Amino acid sequence: MTDIVIIGAGITGCFLARDLSRYNVSIAVLEKENDVASGATMANSAIIHSGHDPKEGTLKAKLNVRGNQMYEEICKELDCTFMRIGAYVLATNQEENETLLQLKKQADSRQVPCCIQTREEIIKKEPQLSDQVISGLWLPSTGILYPWEIAIALMENAISNGVDLKLDEEVIKIEKIDQGYRVKTKNQTIDTKIVINCSGVYADDLYATLIQRKDFSITARKGEYFVLDHMKKPYVNHVLYPVPSKIGKGVLVVPTIHDNILLGPTSYEVDDKYAINNTQKGLDFVRGQLSKIVKDVPFDKMIRTFAGNRPSGNTKDFIIEESKEYPDFFNVAAIESPGLASAPAISEMVVGLILDKHALNKKGNVIKVNRPKVRVKDCSIDEKNELVKKDKRYAKMICRCEQITEAEIIDAIHRPCGATSVKGVKKRVGPGLGRCQGGFCEPLVVEILARELNKDPQEIVLDNLDSKMLVERTKQNENN
Repeated sequence: MTDIVIIGAGITGCFLARDLSRYNVSIAVLEKENDVASGATMANSAIIHSGHDPKEGTLKAKLNVRGNQMYEEICKELDCTFMRIGAYVLATNQEENETLLQLKKQADSRQVPCCIQTREEIIKKEPQLSDQVISGLWLPSTGILYPWEIAIALMENAISNGVDLKLDEEVIKIEKIDQGYRVKTKNQTIDTKIVINCSGVYADDLYATLIQRKDFSITARKGEYFVLDHMKKPYVNHVLYPVPSKIGKGVLVVPTIHDNILLGPTSYEVDDKYAINNTQKGLDFVRGQLSKIVKDVPFDKMIRTFAGNRPSGNTKDFIIEESKEYPDFFNVAAIESPGLASAPAISEMVVGLILDKHALNKKGNVIKVNRPKVRVKDCSIDEKNELVKKDKRYAKMICRCEQITEAEIIDAIHRPCGATSVKGVKKRVGPGLGRCQGGFCEPLVVEILARELNKDPQEIVLDNLDSKMLVERTKQNENN
Protein backbone atom coordinates (compact mmCIF):
# COMPACT_ATOMS: atom_id res chain seq x y z
CA MET A 1 0.00 0.00 0.00
CA THR A 2 1.20 3.50 -0.89
CA ASP A 3 1.18 6.14 1.85
CA ILE A 4 0.09 9.12 -0.30
CA VAL A 5 -1.39 9.43 -3.78
CA ILE A 6 -1.40 12.89 -5.37
CA ILE A 7 -3.78 13.17 -8.32
CA GLY A 8 -2.68 15.83 -10.78
CA ALA A 9 0.80 17.05 -11.69
CA GLY A 10 0.12 20.73 -12.26
CA ILE A 11 1.99 23.36 -10.29
CA THR A 12 0.18 22.52 -7.03
CA GLY A 13 0.66 18.78 -7.36
CA CYS A 14 4.34 19.29 -8.18
CA PHE A 15 4.88 21.50 -5.13
CA LEU A 16 3.15 18.91 -2.93
CA ALA A 17 5.23 16.08 -4.38
CA ARG A 18 8.43 17.95 -3.67
CA ASP A 19 7.46 19.12 -0.18
CA LEU A 20 6.17 15.71 0.92
CA SER A 21 9.22 13.95 -0.55
CA ARG A 22 11.17 15.29 2.42
CA TYR A 23 9.36 12.82 4.68
CA ASN A 24 9.69 9.06 5.07
CA VAL A 25 6.53 8.18 3.16
CA SER A 26 5.86 6.47 -0.15
CA ILE A 27 4.29 8.83 -2.69
CA ALA A 28 2.76 8.25 -6.11
CA VAL A 29 1.70 11.10 -8.42
CA LEU A 30 -0.93 10.22 -11.03
CA GLU A 31 -1.24 12.46 -14.08
CA LYS A 32 -3.66 11.78 -16.92
CA GLU A 33 -1.52 13.59 -19.51
CA ASN A 34 1.81 12.53 -21.01
CA ASP A 35 3.81 15.12 -19.04
CA VAL A 36 3.62 17.31 -15.96
CA ALA A 37 2.38 20.92 -16.20
CA SER A 38 -0.04 20.15 -19.03
CA GLY A 39 -3.22 21.88 -17.80
CA ALA A 40 -3.69 25.37 -16.38
CA THR A 41 0.03 25.44 -15.47
CA MET A 42 0.87 25.32 -19.17
CA ALA A 43 -1.45 28.16 -20.23
CA ASN A 44 -1.53 31.16 -17.91
CA SER A 45 -0.09 34.65 -17.50
CA ALA A 46 3.09 33.46 -15.72
CA ILE A 47 2.77 36.18 -13.06
CA ILE A 48 3.56 35.93 -9.36
CA HIS A 49 0.97 38.45 -8.23
CA SER A 50 1.75 40.65 -5.25
CA GLY A 51 -1.39 39.75 -3.26
CA HIS A 52 -3.02 43.18 -3.40
CA ASP A 53 -6.16 42.06 -5.23
CA PRO A 54 -7.95 39.02 -3.67
CA LYS A 55 -10.97 39.65 -1.46
CA GLU A 56 -10.19 40.19 2.21
CA GLY A 57 -10.61 37.11 4.41
CA THR A 58 -10.15 34.57 1.62
CA LEU A 59 -7.56 31.85 1.24
CA LYS A 60 -6.61 33.55 -2.01
CA ALA A 61 -5.60 36.69 -0.14
CA LYS A 62 -3.66 34.88 2.59
CA LEU A 63 -1.86 32.37 0.38
CA ASN A 64 -1.07 34.79 -2.46
CA VAL A 65 0.94 37.05 -0.15
CA ARG A 66 2.72 34.10 1.47
CA GLY A 67 3.44 32.41 -1.87
CA ASN A 68 4.90 35.59 -3.35
CA GLN A 69 7.32 35.75 -0.43
CA MET A 70 8.42 32.12 -0.90
CA TYR A 71 9.22 32.00 -4.61
CA GLU A 72 12.58 33.74 -4.67
CA GLU A 73 14.31 31.22 -2.43
CA ILE A 74 12.59 28.21 -4.05
CA CYS A 75 13.64 29.29 -7.56
CA LYS A 76 17.18 29.86 -6.34
CA GLU A 77 17.30 26.32 -4.91
CA LEU A 78 15.92 24.76 -8.10
CA ASP A 79 17.89 26.89 -10.60
CA CYS A 80 14.75 28.47 -12.07
CA THR A 81 14.49 32.03 -13.35
CA PHE A 82 12.46 34.43 -11.21
CA MET A 83 12.32 38.19 -11.76
CA ARG A 84 10.59 40.84 -9.64
CA ILE A 85 9.84 43.31 -12.42
CA GLY A 86 6.92 45.03 -10.68
CA ALA A 87 3.43 45.87 -11.95
CA TYR A 88 1.05 48.78 -12.43
CA VAL A 89 -2.72 48.69 -11.99
CA LEU A 90 -3.86 51.50 -14.29
CA ALA A 91 -6.88 53.77 -13.83
CA THR A 92 -8.51 55.61 -16.74
CA ASN A 93 -11.11 57.74 -14.90
CA GLN A 94 -11.93 59.11 -11.45
CA GLU A 95 -14.08 56.12 -10.48
CA GLU A 96 -11.24 53.73 -11.24
CA ASN A 97 -8.86 56.01 -9.37
CA GLU A 98 -11.06 55.56 -6.30
CA THR A 99 -10.75 51.80 -6.78
CA LEU A 100 -6.97 52.19 -6.81
CA LEU A 101 -7.12 53.91 -3.45
CA GLN A 102 -9.17 51.00 -2.07
CA LEU A 103 -6.68 48.50 -3.50
CA LYS A 104 -3.81 50.45 -1.94
CA LYS A 105 -5.53 50.38 1.45
CA GLN A 106 -6.02 46.62 1.09
CA ALA A 107 -2.41 46.11 0.02
CA ASP A 108 -1.16 48.20 2.95
CA SER A 109 -3.16 46.06 5.39
CA ARG A 110 -1.36 42.97 3.99
CA GLN A 111 2.05 44.66 4.05
CA VAL A 112 2.29 44.43 0.26
CA PRO A 113 4.64 47.20 -0.97
CA CYS A 114 2.79 49.72 -3.13
CA CYS A 115 2.25 53.39 -3.92
CA ILE A 116 0.00 55.53 -6.12
CA GLN A 117 1.79 57.22 -9.04
CA THR A 118 0.62 59.90 -11.44
CA ARG A 119 0.45 59.50 -15.19
CA GLU A 120 3.53 61.68 -15.52
CA GLU A 121 5.52 59.40 -13.22
CA ILE A 122 4.39 56.20 -14.93
CA ILE A 123 4.96 57.32 -18.50
CA LYS A 124 8.65 57.85 -17.77
CA LYS A 125 8.87 54.05 -17.28
CA GLU A 126 6.13 53.04 -19.73
CA PRO A 127 6.15 55.25 -22.85
CA GLN A 128 3.44 53.15 -24.56
CA LEU A 129 0.88 54.10 -21.93
CA SER A 130 -2.58 54.75 -23.33
CA ASP A 131 -3.75 58.38 -23.47
CA GLN A 132 -6.68 57.32 -21.26
CA VAL A 133 -4.56 56.40 -18.22
CA ILE A 134 -4.58 58.99 -15.43
CA SER A 135 -2.87 57.14 -12.54
CA GLY A 136 -1.59 53.78 -11.38
CA LEU A 137 -0.90 51.62 -8.35
CA TRP A 138 2.77 50.56 -8.36
CA LEU A 139 3.39 47.03 -7.01
CA PRO A 140 7.15 46.35 -6.93
CA SER A 141 6.91 42.81 -5.48
CA THR A 142 5.11 41.42 -8.54
CA GLY A 143 7.25 38.83 -10.29
CA ILE A 144 7.38 36.69 -13.41
CA LEU A 145 8.69 33.19 -14.00
CA TYR A 146 8.32 30.27 -16.39
CA PRO A 147 5.52 28.03 -14.99
CA TRP A 148 6.63 24.94 -16.91
CA GLU A 149 10.20 25.34 -15.68
CA ILE A 150 9.33 25.54 -12.00
CA ALA A 151 6.78 22.68 -12.16
CA ILE A 152 9.24 20.39 -13.95
CA ALA A 153 12.06 21.33 -11.56
CA LEU A 154 9.83 20.58 -8.57
CA MET A 155 8.88 17.16 -9.94
CA GLU A 156 12.47 16.39 -10.87
CA ASN A 157 13.46 17.12 -7.29
CA ALA A 158 10.58 15.01 -5.96
CA ILE A 159 11.59 12.05 -8.16
CA SER A 160 15.19 12.37 -6.95
CA ASN A 161 13.78 12.00 -3.44
CA GLY A 162 11.86 8.81 -4.27
CA VAL A 163 8.48 10.00 -5.58
CA ASP A 164 6.92 7.73 -8.22
CA LEU A 165 5.48 9.77 -11.11
CA LYS A 166 2.96 7.86 -13.23
CA LEU A 167 2.02 9.60 -16.48
CA ASP A 168 -0.89 8.71 -18.78
CA GLU A 169 -2.78 7.48 -15.71
CA GLU A 170 -6.27 8.99 -15.79
CA VAL A 171 -8.12 8.27 -12.54
CA ILE A 172 -11.62 7.00 -13.25
CA LYS A 173 -12.83 6.04 -9.77
CA ILE A 174 -11.95 6.26 -6.08
CA GLU A 175 -13.36 3.89 -3.46
CA LYS A 176 -13.11 3.80 0.33
CA ILE A 177 -11.45 0.69 1.74
CA ASP A 178 -10.66 -0.34 5.33
CA GLN A 179 -7.18 1.20 5.56
CA GLY A 180 -7.61 4.06 3.13
CA TYR A 181 -8.63 4.36 -0.51
CA ARG A 182 -8.54 2.37 -3.73
CA VAL A 183 -7.64 4.58 -6.67
CA LYS A 184 -8.52 3.10 -10.05
CA THR A 185 -7.01 4.39 -13.27
CA LYS A 186 -7.56 3.15 -16.81
CA ASN A 187 -4.44 1.02 -16.43
CA GLN A 188 -4.07 -0.03 -12.79
CA THR A 189 -5.34 0.06 -9.21
CA ILE A 190 -3.43 1.62 -6.31
CA ASP A 191 -4.33 1.33 -2.63
CA THR A 192 -3.28 4.29 -0.51
CA LYS A 193 -3.70 5.69 2.98
CA ILE A 194 -4.04 9.35 1.90
CA VAL A 195 -5.41 10.94 -1.28
CA ILE A 196 -4.73 14.53 -2.35
CA ASN A 197 -7.03 15.68 -5.15
CA CYS A 198 -5.21 18.29 -7.27
CA SER A 199 -6.93 17.49 -10.56
CA GLY A 200 -7.69 21.03 -11.74
CA VAL A 201 -10.91 21.51 -13.72
CA TYR A 202 -11.79 17.86 -13.05
CA ALA A 203 -11.48 18.00 -9.23
CA ASP A 204 -15.25 18.09 -8.64
CA ASP A 205 -15.86 15.14 -10.98
CA LEU A 206 -13.08 13.13 -9.34
CA TYR A 207 -14.38 13.72 -5.80
CA ALA A 208 -17.88 12.80 -6.96
CA THR A 209 -16.69 9.29 -7.85
CA LEU A 210 -16.05 8.81 -4.13
CA ILE A 211 -19.01 10.55 -2.49
CA GLN A 212 -21.54 9.92 -5.30
CA ARG A 213 -22.60 13.56 -5.53
CA LYS A 214 -21.21 17.00 -6.37
CA ASP A 215 -20.10 18.56 -3.06
CA PHE A 216 -18.64 21.54 -4.93
CA SER A 217 -18.55 22.46 -8.60
CA ILE A 218 -15.74 23.52 -10.89
CA THR A 219 -16.35 25.49 -14.07
CA ALA A 220 -13.74 25.86 -16.78
CA ARG A 221 -12.96 29.53 -17.38
CA LYS A 222 -11.16 30.06 -20.67
CA GLY A 223 -8.28 32.49 -21.12
CA GLU A 224 -7.00 33.35 -24.61
CA TYR A 225 -3.68 35.04 -25.36
CA PHE A 226 -1.44 36.52 -28.05
CA VAL A 227 2.34 36.04 -27.89
CA LEU A 228 4.62 38.73 -29.35
CA ASP A 229 8.14 38.03 -30.62
CA HIS A 230 11.36 39.40 -29.11
CA MET A 231 11.89 43.05 -29.99
CA LYS A 232 15.04 45.17 -30.07
CA LYS A 233 13.43 47.64 -27.70
CA PRO A 234 11.02 46.31 -25.03
CA TYR A 235 7.39 47.21 -25.68
CA VAL A 236 6.70 47.42 -21.93
CA ASN A 237 8.95 47.03 -18.90
CA HIS A 238 6.48 45.94 -16.21
CA VAL A 239 3.27 43.95 -15.90
CA LEU A 240 0.35 46.24 -16.77
CA TYR A 241 -3.16 45.57 -15.44
CA PRO A 242 -6.39 47.49 -15.92
CA VAL A 243 -8.46 48.11 -12.80
CA PRO A 244 -9.96 44.66 -12.02
CA SER A 245 -13.60 43.69 -12.63
CA LYS A 246 -15.86 41.12 -10.96
CA ILE A 247 -14.65 38.35 -13.29
CA GLY A 248 -10.92 38.88 -12.97
CA LYS A 249 -7.86 41.06 -13.40
CA GLY A 250 -8.75 41.95 -16.98
CA VAL A 251 -6.67 41.91 -20.18
CA LEU A 252 -3.01 42.35 -19.26
CA VAL A 253 0.29 43.18 -20.93
CA VAL A 254 2.98 40.89 -19.53
CA PRO A 255 6.71 40.72 -20.27
CA THR A 256 8.04 37.16 -20.01
CA ILE A 257 11.39 35.91 -18.80
CA HIS A 258 12.15 34.92 -22.43
CA ASP A 259 11.66 38.54 -23.60
CA ASN A 260 8.33 37.90 -25.31
CA ILE A 261 5.12 39.77 -24.47
CA LEU A 262 1.84 38.09 -23.49
CA LEU A 263 -1.41 39.91 -24.29
CA GLY A 264 -4.53 38.58 -22.56
CA PRO A 265 -6.40 36.76 -21.22
CA THR A 266 -10.10 36.59 -21.85
CA SER A 267 -12.18 35.21 -18.98
CA TYR A 268 -15.39 33.41 -19.83
CA GLU A 269 -16.99 30.12 -18.83
CA VAL A 270 -17.06 27.16 -21.23
CA ASP A 271 -19.08 23.97 -20.92
CA ASP A 272 -16.40 21.73 -22.40
CA LYS A 273 -13.52 21.35 -19.94
CA TYR A 274 -11.36 19.92 -22.72
CA ALA A 275 -11.85 22.92 -25.05
CA ILE A 276 -8.58 24.84 -25.11
CA ASN A 277 -8.93 26.24 -28.62
CA ASN A 278 -8.64 29.91 -29.52
CA THR A 279 -11.67 31.71 -30.89
CA GLN A 280 -11.90 34.73 -33.15
CA LYS A 281 -14.34 36.34 -30.74
CA GLY A 282 -11.95 35.89 -27.83
CA LEU A 283 -8.92 37.23 -29.66
CA ASP A 284 -10.90 40.21 -30.95
CA PHE A 285 -11.93 40.92 -27.35
CA VAL A 286 -8.28 40.97 -26.25
CA ARG A 287 -7.42 43.39 -29.06
CA GLY A 288 -10.27 45.69 -28.11
CA GLN A 289 -9.47 45.79 -24.41
CA LEU A 290 -5.77 46.54 -24.77
CA SER A 291 -6.34 50.08 -26.04
CA LYS A 292 -7.57 51.01 -22.58
CA ILE A 293 -4.09 50.75 -21.05
CA VAL A 294 -1.55 50.79 -23.93
CA LYS A 295 -1.22 52.16 -27.45
CA ASP A 296 0.49 51.11 -30.68
CA VAL A 297 0.40 47.41 -29.87
CA PRO A 298 2.84 45.75 -32.34
CA PHE A 299 0.56 42.98 -33.57
CA ASP A 300 2.88 42.58 -36.57
CA LYS A 301 5.24 40.91 -34.09
CA MET A 302 2.66 38.28 -33.10
CA ILE A 303 4.10 34.76 -33.40
CA ARG A 304 1.34 32.63 -31.90
CA THR A 305 -1.88 32.46 -29.90
CA PHE A 306 -2.86 30.00 -27.19
CA ALA A 307 -5.65 29.31 -24.73
CA GLY A 308 -6.12 27.48 -21.44
CA ASN A 309 -8.90 26.70 -18.98
CA ARG A 310 -8.74 27.75 -15.33
CA PRO A 311 -10.67 25.86 -12.63
CA SER A 312 -13.21 28.33 -11.23
CA GLY A 313 -15.08 27.10 -8.15
CA ASN A 314 -18.58 27.90 -6.98
CA THR A 315 -17.21 29.07 -3.59
CA LYS A 316 -15.27 31.93 -5.28
CA ASP A 317 -12.23 30.89 -3.25
CA PHE A 318 -9.64 28.13 -3.16
CA ILE A 319 -11.01 24.87 -1.74
CA ILE A 320 -8.30 23.40 0.49
CA GLU A 321 -9.67 20.99 3.08
CA GLU A 322 -9.95 17.45 4.32
CA SER A 323 -13.23 15.79 3.41
CA LYS A 324 -15.72 15.96 6.27
CA GLU A 325 -16.99 12.47 5.44
CA TYR A 326 -13.81 10.73 4.33
CA PRO A 327 -10.75 11.11 6.59
CA ASP A 328 -7.41 11.58 4.84
CA PHE A 329 -8.99 12.62 1.56
CA PHE A 330 -7.85 16.17 0.85
CA ASN A 331 -9.37 18.37 -1.84
CA VAL A 332 -7.07 21.03 -3.27
CA ALA A 333 -9.47 22.48 -5.80
CA ALA A 334 -10.63 25.66 -7.57
CA ILE A 335 -7.02 26.82 -7.79
CA GLU A 336 -7.56 29.64 -10.27
CA SER A 337 -5.77 33.02 -10.24
CA PRO A 338 -3.75 33.70 -8.12
CA GLY A 339 -3.09 29.95 -8.04
CA LEU A 340 0.40 30.07 -9.55
CA ALA A 341 1.48 32.79 -7.11
CA SER A 342 -0.09 30.91 -4.19
CA ALA A 343 1.14 27.41 -5.07
CA PRO A 344 4.06 27.09 -2.59
CA ALA A 345 1.86 28.39 0.22
CA ILE A 346 -0.98 26.05 -0.78
CA SER A 347 1.42 23.13 -0.53
CA GLU A 348 2.68 24.39 2.83
CA MET A 349 -0.91 24.52 4.09
CA VAL A 350 -1.81 21.01 2.89
CA VAL A 351 1.37 19.50 4.32
CA GLY A 352 0.45 21.21 7.60
CA LEU A 353 -3.02 19.63 7.54
CA ILE A 354 -1.46 16.21 7.06
CA LEU A 355 1.15 16.73 9.77
CA ASP A 356 -1.61 17.76 12.20
CA LYS A 357 -2.96 14.20 11.89
CA HIS A 358 0.10 12.08 11.14
CA ALA A 359 3.54 12.02 12.74
CA LEU A 360 5.67 11.95 9.58
CA ASN A 361 9.41 11.67 10.08
CA LYS A 362 11.72 13.80 7.94
CA LYS A 363 14.32 12.09 5.77
CA GLY A 364 17.91 12.52 6.82
CA ASN A 365 19.32 12.59 3.28
CA VAL A 366 16.83 14.72 1.39
CA ILE A 367 17.99 16.25 -1.90
CA LYS A 368 17.04 19.93 -2.04
CA VAL A 369 18.98 21.11 -5.10
CA ASN A 370 18.73 19.71 -8.62
CA ARG A 371 21.67 18.85 -10.83
CA PRO A 372 22.78 22.09 -12.55
CA LYS A 373 21.49 22.82 -16.06
CA VAL A 374 23.55 24.36 -18.85
CA ARG A 375 22.03 27.28 -20.77
CA VAL A 376 24.35 27.86 -23.72
CA LYS A 377 22.49 31.02 -24.73
CA ASP A 378 23.56 32.67 -21.47
CA CYS A 379 27.20 31.53 -21.58
CA SER A 380 30.20 33.68 -22.48
CA ILE A 381 32.36 32.79 -25.50
CA ASP A 382 34.98 31.25 -23.22
CA GLU A 383 32.34 29.19 -21.38
CA LYS A 384 30.91 27.96 -24.70
CA ASN A 385 34.36 26.93 -25.90
CA GLU A 386 34.94 24.94 -22.70
CA LEU A 387 31.60 23.19 -23.11
CA VAL A 388 32.39 22.21 -26.70
CA LYS A 389 35.77 20.81 -25.63
CA LYS A 390 33.94 18.48 -23.25
CA ASP A 391 31.03 17.62 -25.57
CA LYS A 392 30.89 18.56 -29.26
CA ARG A 393 27.10 18.39 -29.18
CA TYR A 394 27.17 21.81 -27.51
CA ALA A 395 28.38 23.16 -30.87
CA LYS A 396 25.39 21.77 -32.82
CA MET A 397 22.62 24.38 -32.83
CA ILE A 398 19.19 22.76 -33.11
CA CYS A 399 16.96 25.78 -32.42
CA ARG A 400 18.32 28.91 -34.09
CA CYS A 401 15.62 31.23 -32.75
CA GLU A 402 16.29 30.43 -29.09
CA GLN A 403 19.89 29.17 -29.49
CA ILE A 404 19.33 25.68 -28.09
CA THR A 405 21.99 23.03 -28.69
CA GLU A 406 21.73 19.28 -29.16
CA ALA A 407 23.47 18.65 -25.83
CA GLU A 408 20.86 20.68 -23.95
CA ILE A 409 18.04 18.70 -25.57
CA ILE A 410 19.71 15.39 -24.75
CA ASP A 411 20.11 16.47 -21.13
CA ALA A 412 16.40 17.42 -20.97
CA ILE A 413 15.45 13.94 -22.19
CA HIS A 414 17.62 12.05 -19.70
CA ARG A 415 17.07 14.11 -16.53
CA PRO A 416 14.65 12.86 -13.87
CA CYS A 417 11.16 13.76 -15.16
CA GLY A 418 12.72 13.86 -18.63
CA ALA A 419 11.03 14.85 -21.88
CA THR A 420 9.38 12.14 -23.99
CA SER A 421 7.56 14.36 -26.51
CA VAL A 422 8.27 17.34 -28.75
CA LYS A 423 6.31 19.63 -26.46
CA GLY A 424 8.09 18.09 -23.47
CA VAL A 425 11.43 19.18 -24.94
CA LYS A 426 9.96 22.60 -25.70
CA LYS A 427 8.85 23.02 -22.07
CA ARG A 428 12.24 22.11 -20.68
CA VAL A 429 14.73 23.88 -22.94
CA GLY A 430 12.77 25.97 -25.43
CA PRO A 431 13.07 24.76 -29.04
CA GLY A 432 9.85 25.87 -30.72
CA LEU A 433 9.30 28.93 -28.54
CA GLY A 434 10.85 31.34 -31.03
CA ARG A 435 9.82 33.17 -34.17
CA CYS A 436 9.59 30.13 -36.45
CA GLN A 437 7.56 28.17 -33.84
CA GLY A 438 9.44 24.96 -34.54
CA GLY A 439 9.49 25.26 -38.32
CA PHE A 440 13.24 24.63 -38.42
CA CYS A 441 13.97 22.67 -35.24
CA GLU A 442 10.93 20.41 -34.82
CA PRO A 443 12.06 17.65 -37.25
CA LEU A 444 15.48 17.65 -35.58
CA VAL A 445 13.88 17.33 -32.14
CA VAL A 446 11.86 14.33 -33.37
CA GLU A 447 15.07 12.74 -34.63
CA ILE A 448 16.87 13.30 -31.31
CA LEU A 449 13.94 11.98 -29.25
CA ALA A 450 13.73 8.83 -31.38
CA ARG A 451 17.45 8.18 -31.08
CA GLU A 452 17.74 8.89 -27.34
CA LEU A 453 14.58 6.96 -26.40
CA ASN A 454 15.40 4.11 -28.78
CA LYS A 455 12.12 4.52 -30.65
CA ASP A 456 11.05 4.66 -34.25
CA PRO A 457 10.45 8.30 -35.32
CA GLN A 458 6.83 7.35 -36.05
CA GLU A 459 6.37 6.66 -32.33
CA ILE A 460 7.35 10.18 -31.30
CA VAL A 461 4.41 12.37 -30.30
CA LEU A 462 3.87 16.13 -30.18
CA ASP A 463 2.26 16.01 -26.72
CA ASN A 464 -0.23 13.31 -25.66
CA LEU A 465 -0.12 9.72 -26.87
CA ASP A 466 -2.64 10.41 -29.65
CA SER A 467 -0.64 13.26 -31.21
CA LYS A 468 1.67 11.33 -33.53
CA MET A 469 4.02 13.56 -35.54
CA LEU A 470 4.60 11.15 -38.43
CA VAL A 471 1.98 8.98 -40.12
CA GLU A 472 4.04 6.77 -42.45
CA ARG A 473 7.38 6.54 -44.19
CA THR A 474 7.54 8.25 -47.57
CA LYS A 475 11.07 7.18 -48.45
CA GLN A 476 13.04 4.03 -47.67
CA ASN A 477 16.80 4.08 -47.43
CA GLU A 478 18.85 1.41 -49.14
CA ASN A 479 19.37 -0.61 -45.97
CA ASN A 480 15.64 -1.05 -45.18
